[in-house]
Amino acid sequence: MSVLLDNQFKELPPDKSVDTKTFLDTVSHLPAFFDCLGSKAFSAIKSDINGNITKIKAVYVKDPAKYVTLQDILEAERAEYASEWPKVGATLALMWLKRGLRFIQILLQSLADGEKDENNPNLIKVNVTKAYEQALKRYHGWMVQRIFSAVLFAAPYRSNFLKALSKGEEVKEEECLANIRHFLVNYTPTVDAIYEMYMNLNAELDYTV
Repeated sequence: MSVLLDNQFKELPPDKSVDTKTFLDTVSHLPAFFDCLGSKAFSAIKSDINGNITKIKAVYVKDPAKYVTLQDILEAERAEYASEWPKVGATLALMWLKRGLRFIQILLQSLADGEKDENNPNLIKVNVTKAYEQALKRYHGWMVQRIFSAVLFAAPYRSNFLKALSKGEEVKEEECLANIRHFLVNYTPTVDAIYEMYMNLNAELDYTV
């Protein structure tokens, strides 16, 4: 079985609302994705995602009936924190979490689309670089960007990464890519919906770390 397909995201309802409990239950399994990249160099992204999930959960468990959807959390925190919002609480944690989720999405979509370095087809550096540049780079200052430049060179061989996604089983590449495409069917709309929510609530911040 695939690491990705073991815990798939649910199809969103017509209003694109994201159920908080379902989202947290599913996303909590995603940090294991970074283990498939085979290098401790990616542990910073994994740790960041884990930390933000923990922060959102801490808010949710205080009042599950109040925070049925992710938007419920943002709207409640906007009312509670006033001028400090959105740079506080679960709102800030989800802001950074969605960027990590977008990184995963772009990386997997790039692989599924067959993008590769023709001179080094068994490397995924081109895919990881695209994901970093589109999802995270603009939010990182010079020092953090230098750290991630080193991380990009630690990207595994394509064959090793796909095998890790398949839990070490010998699976044909096309079958593994089919599993990635299947995972993205609900994952991508969920990430898109969270981004859209932040835009609609004017909750996006554009500072660097």
